[in-house]
Amino acid sequence: MPDEDEDIELVSDGEEVAEEQPQPAAAGQDQTAAPAEVPAGPGWRQKLKLHWPPGKKEWSVVAVLVLLGLAGGLFIATRHHAKKPTPHIVKQIIKPKPPTTVASTLSGLQVDPSLNKLPVTGVMIENSTDARPQSGLGQAMVVFEAVAEGGVTRFLALYQDTSPGNVGPVRSARPYYVQWALGFDAGYAHVGGSPDALADLKGWSARDLDQFANSAYYQRVSTRAAPHNVYTSISKLNQLETSKGYTSSTFTGFPRKPDAAVKQPTVRSINLTLSGPLYNAHYDYVAATNTYNRSEGGAPQIDANTKAQISPRVVVAMVIPETNGALDSSGAYYSDYASIGSGPVDVFQDGTVTTGTWTKSSNGSQITFTDAAGQPLKFNAGQTWLTAVSSASKVTYSP
Repeated sequence: MPDEDEDIELVSDGEEVAEEQPQPAAAGQDQTAAPAEVPAGPGWRQKLKLHWPPGKKEWSVVAVLVLLGLAGGLFIATRHHAKKPTPHIVKQIIKPKPPTTVASTLSGLQVDPSLNKLPVTGVMIENSTDARPQSGLGQAMVVFEAVAEGGVTRFLALYQDTSPGNVGPVRSARPYYVQWALGFDAGYAHVGGSPDALADLKGWSARDLDQFANSAYYQRVSTRAAPHNVYTSISKLNQLETSKGYTSSTFTGFPRKPDAAVKQPTVRSINLTLSGPLYNAHYDYVAATNTYNRSEGGAPQIDANTKAQISPRVVVAMVIPETNGALDSSGAYYSDYASIGSGPVDVFQDGTVTTGTWTKSSNGSQITFTDAAGQPLKFNAGQTWLTAVSSASKVTYSP
């Protein structure tokens, strides 16, 4: 039994608590007087109508309260330990910049696009023993080599994406060099020439840069005796070409490919017989650079500008019939090559050799090279050195 002083008022089932009703005011009583005290409504005990001992209703109330308490605690706990929201990461897409270089039409190397717009400039460079070491040969991107007269070889060096400040010694023209230069739409720098070559320069409308008519663009050095002392620079020759309207060259460059050096080179040594020990060319393959160190006269061939050995990436041996031409003033025969036509060729690159065919159909056409299946031969980018030999037996090589 509950204590009599307990605050909770318990009533038995079915028992009602009478509510005290307010009494009406007496007749004539002032209606504005303070209102009668309104009895309080039923208390919380009456509203809950709790019973003792607890029945289903009381237990339901307790259960609801417990659930509400648990729910509130869970809410507070989850709010307190809620994971921080994962920030939204915005990935920045960086567009690649367009390439700033292009393949050189002459060399295949990556160059500033403006260089392809320059004219190709060809220079006749002497190769007598009095002319060695020459200046600028190592910086020429295409070099043609053949015998000029009396067994003495000479070079046609072509420039476009390089511009050495000292090139020479510059010597005289020959018809087959002019034909090779025409295939590149190149200016042709020389000091005079054989009678046939001088006539052909005019008859073929070549870009003639003869020193005899343009001496201001050449100089004679005091360190060498004439006629081995005429030098020029590519920048001076470019000025001469601009003055004549030769501001660009339209030509087809050699097809190029990426380097593909083999792990086990099959050709490490190359010998090209031209006329004799002083002028025969020799090459040693250098696997580390995928180039061919050039020697002649039994010694490395050095560029006087750089003091470095000349090392082309591609060596081309073209079999071109050679005959004696007219006699020069010294009694030696000018050489004459059948440079228009076709013939066998050996191409050395990547430590290997490929045999094919060279073809040049006309003065102005480009010389081309195909393999045994008739497909174009592609060259490595970089300096390409082309030598004319009189027969296939003049080309030998070994592993």
